[in-house]
Amino acid sequence: MALSKIDGEIDNIDQEKYLRQATHYYCALEKPLKFGPAVDSLPDLISALHREFDANYVNIEMVNHLMLAYKSNPKEWRKYAKFDRYTYTRNLVDAGNGKFNLLILCWGEGHSSSVHDHADSHCFMKMLKGELREKRYRYPNRGGDEEQQQQQQDHQHINDHELVEIGDKPIPVNDVAYINDNLGLHRVENPSHTDTSVSLHLYCPPFDMCNIFQSNGKKIPAKVTFWSKYGVRNKANEQ
Repeated sequence: MALSKIDGEIDNIDQEKYLRQATHYYCALEKPLKFGPAVDSLPDLISALHREFDANYVNIEMVNHLMLAYKSNPKEWRKYAKFDRYTYTRNLVDAGNGKFNLLILCWGEGHSSSVHDHADSHCFMKMLKGELREKRYRYPNRGGDEEQQQQQQDHQHINDHELVEIGDKPIPVNDVAYINDNLGLHRVENPSHTDTSVSLHLYCPPFDMCNIFQSNGKKIPAKVTFWSKYGVRNKANEQ
């Protein structure tokens, strides 16, 4: 096949459709790529992400590498870290020209999320400060995937409408956790009752609605909002 034809096919890719399809097979890197580019600062990370998403074809493995390669520097992200005493906060750092969202989430002592999905998008979660604990659950009644089907067989005695825990792990500073709906649901919490935690999240494609799940598997649509944007409190969209 001629290179010009391949280039033409890449140029014609629907980026959003491609990214959603990629959630069916992508499972994440454990460490940065050996020959991947260096990321020296948060501005470098943001610039590299914009370059990656400029093309219709996005190398999701490279996006993963960039998130892994950045090392937390509080001087760079402190201005975005806005806390609330009652709940964790979602603070927009960069809107990614509508192609991705980069957020800083701030977790007070003992704060946690609901069990939720990610609207068929990719979610990368990097620890910047403290530690978070991620609990994963099988996505109820989500067919068509061999791993999900095997999990269902492993839990035949459990009602398929109930939430079934399939993983529980800590996320230390500078580690990156990855999830998509094909891999399951998750609940994230700050296990400390004395220290706060801060995490950096990348969502692609971005979304403004997701689903939260009760213990019986009941799915409830939920609007996704920002506590602040670009370091400024966003009172119009209070959580």
